[in-house]
Amino acid sequence: MFSTIRNAWAIPDLRKKLIYTILLLIVFRLGSFIPVPGLERGVLESLVAGGGLFELLDMMTGGAFAQATIFAMGIAPYINASIIMQLLTVAIPAFERMQKEGEDGRKKLAQYQRYGTVLLAILQAWGLYALLNTGFGMGGASLITNPGFTTALMVIITFTAGTAFLMWLGEQITEKGIGNGISLIIFAGIVSRVPHMAMNLLSWVQGGEGNGRWAGLILVLAVGLAVVGFVVQMNEAERRIPVQYAKRVVGRKMYGGQSTHIPIKVASAGVIPIIFAVSILAFPGTIAQMFGAGGPDATGFWAGVIRWMSPTHWFFGVAQFFLIIFFTYFYTAIQFNPVEMGNNMKKNGGFIPGIRPGRPTSEYIAKVLGKITTAGAIFIATIAVFPLFLSLGFGFTAFAIGGTSLLIVVGVALETVRQLESQMLMRHYKGFLE
Repeated sequence: MFSTIRNAWAIPDLRKKLIYTILLLIVFRLGSFIPVPGLERGVLESLVAGGGLFELLDMMTGGAFAQATIFAMGIAPYINASIIMQLLTVAIPAFERMQKEGEDGRKKLAQYQRYGTVLLAILQAWGLYALLNTGFGMGGASLITNPGFTTALMVIITFTAGTAFLMWLGEQITEKGIGNGISLIIFAGIVSRVPHMAMNLLSWVQGGEGNGRWAGLILVLAVGLAVVGFVVQMNEAERRIPVQYAKRVVGRKMYGGQSTHIPIKVASAGVIPIIFAVSILAFPGTIAQMFGAGGPDATGFWAGVIRWMSPTHWFFGVAQFFLIIFFTYFYTAIQFNPVEMGNNMKKNGGFIPGIRPGRPTSEYIAKVLGKITTAGAIFIATIAVFPLFLSLGFGFTAFAIGGTSLLIVVGVALETVRQLESQMLMRHYKGFLE
């Protein structure tokens, strides 16, 4: 990876793109320290302490959510709008036709996605303001400096504008920089939390007696490196289904006859199942805190819900494991259609060696896809919950949702390096193409 970056830096055009990307990421980090007018820094820390979706959101924004800065909501509304658009593309024929129209159709869908992002950002900003204004289970006292219509309007507009600006920032990185801009913004937010986690880990080690915690630190670091290597291997792993195209004679020319393959990645769903699972599991705890059960000494049914649905509780990890497996199958079913793949191969004269074209081909692809999805689902779920049980074993909770951040960081890094390599390959063949 470092060799690829060094070689890319030596090419003037790529160096400009790298500098452009770095500068925009610096703008993102600077904005993460600008407070929202009308709110005091740190007022959202109580929501983050409640765990669940708020803790995941704070991790992705690099701590901007807990400090109530202009980028507090991050690009979460954009991700939600993207997921909704993908579901609508499958469910609504008009959107499906638009996606198949080429560049113009994709531009229209992207525009609808931007509108959806702004709408979701407004709703989320209004919800955050309402929760802060009612105290959100913390004695009922408003956490807003001067509650009122003007303050509410200013807070909602600022939160929404911050998300819209990050969306624009990500699109600019994608268009003029290197890598996927939205993914790199999430990547920068997660990486910025590494020093904070390192300080917490050091404090945990120094707080123990004897050499037990130092041995635990060495073990945690060794296991962490092994997990990173495993994630890289599984992220790159894919099952290749061989495809042979029959020869066809059209006039005096012969077409086809080549061999190719259908690549099916083991971790094709990425972190989307994790985001879905955490969102579902965060809902009961959020409702419980709304009923005024917040606080470590609270008792009763809703207080029990908060404790059991906390990201540091073992029940949360078990429930998250099975929900991730379910959503991995769900998302894969949306992304891949074995029947359509089999029909397209048949129309183009393609076939899988040893498998008859048509329905048998679709059934074979579905069977292979089911096996790969099972392996990928167990892999994603295990990586997501492994840090939680590791932290429970060592009594250190800083890695409660570290598996999610690990999958994101490794995936974005690999994808960015691949884009750099493809850009360099294009420039190596520039003379030949001319």
